[in-house]
Amino acid sequence: MASASAVGTRQAPERDILKVALTALTGSSIEWYDFFIYGTAAALVFPTLFFSADMPPLVATLASFSTFAVGFIARPIGGIVFGHFGDKSGRKKALVTALLMMGIATTAIGLLPSYATIGWLAPLLLIVLRFVQGLAVGGQWGGAVLLATESSPRDKRGFYGSFAQIGVPVGVILAQLLFLLISSSLAPEAFQAWGWRVPFLLSIVLIGVAMYVQLRLEDTPAFRHLQEAKEAREREELERVAAERNQSVEEARRELAAERQPSPVMEAIRTHPKQILLAMGAFIAINANFYVFITFIIAYGTNPEILGLSQTTMLAAVLIASVFQIPALLFFAGLSDRIGRRGLYMAGAALLGIFSFPFWLMVNSENFILIALALIIGQAFLSMMYGPQAALYSELFSTKMRYSGASLGYQGGSIFGGALAPIIATALYARFGTSIAIAVYMAVVCAITLLSVYLLSETYQTDMDEEAGAAGGASEPVGGTQGTATS
Repeated sequence: MASASAVGTRQAPERDILKVALTALTGSSIEWYDFFIYGTAAALVFPTLFFSADMPPLVATLASFSTFAVGFIARPIGGIVFGHFGDKSGRKKALVTALLMMGIATTAIGLLPSYATIGWLAPLLLIVLRFVQGLAVGGQWGGAVLLATESSPRDKRGFYGSFAQIGVPVGVILAQLLFLLISSSLAPEAFQAWGWRVPFLLSIVLIGVAMYVQLRLEDTPAFRHLQEAKEAREREELERVAAERNQSVEEARRELAAERQPSPVMEAIRTHPKQILLAMGAFIAINANFYVFITFIIAYGTNPEILGLSQTTMLAAVLIASVFQIPALLFFAGLSDRIGRRGLYMAGAALLGIFSFPFWLMVNSENFILIALALIIGQAFLSMMYGPQAALYSELFSTKMRYSGASLGYQGGSIFGGALAPIIATALYARFGTSIAIAVYMAVVCAITLLSVYLLSETYQTDMDEEAGAAGGASEPVGGTQGTATS
């Protein structure tokens, strides 16, 4: 293990870490673009294209948002499957597989016939492909985040981890910008007939990104050190068992292979149930409010029975807020490297919960500037949580179960957050006829997140490369620079 020690005690060149972070950003951006164009289409197009014309508009919108939620139901399953795969076989392999799945599923949605053409098969196929999207994004997040955080020095994990998080607003920008350009340049009939398909078909680019990751990047130092240590322990165990049983090393290898090691997912659930559950709670406010800001708000604003604003107005407001979110994520993630993750995260939850009420007053003004400003402020408070989140979740778990644990916490929280947010918001408005009910919902999920993070410990000085630290004889002192290298 001397080699691991040597690697573990020097910091990688900044350009190599930046290369990994930018690759995580690229893959994450296109992956989330694919996931988000579905949300935009679910608000603007799918209610009339993939459901019966006999449905009332509000019911069709609820049905469309229900298919949107299917992706979130699949995300924890993707987190489990890819978490096991990523902890066993490597972060890179899991990420490449997830990117390929997403590219294929999203392209296929762009080729789907409508309800008028194939009847009930149209929404059924839409649900199946949305489920595949959910599986893919459930696996992608852990791979992209761990590529960045496990390749970074301790004092910059928050900053570089946020590159994978920035993929979210970049994905929103790409999705909204394309829909905005296409919807404004085509007649409504042409947009409904074929224009909406273009953003989905363009996702074939993601396959090229997957190939780049496969061919040009190494796996993370922490995972490589874990594998080196595991192989060394296995060699020692084989030699010991062979001597005890008077067998050849190959015979001992076959017998020990039958004794399966525990699944990383089950090991994470067994040893870190509190961290997983609290990580789920910590994500609820981010995910629920985010999908109110980018998906429900479009349906709310364009509904002729509510605000009756144009698609262009609402898409532009969401687009502007997403642009402002990018520097906010970088700033708050970098700040968390200096002052810690936990206090900043809790402040974001508290501020966003309070702002939920003036947010709807600003939106209901029907003034474009006030709507855009409301979304900018909301996304800024949300970024106080989402910026540090990648590093926080990575630091909660040990290397051998990090992909599984972080993915379970993140994707499990998405079911109770983003999956239900557009449906709950729509149902609340239908029941009470006022946005105050939606504001109360937003504040409640913020309170859940505030409590969950309060119950977690601070993590920002944790050593994430346990094997390198063990090889060096001791972990680094608190406040020191974590040494990792990347190829």
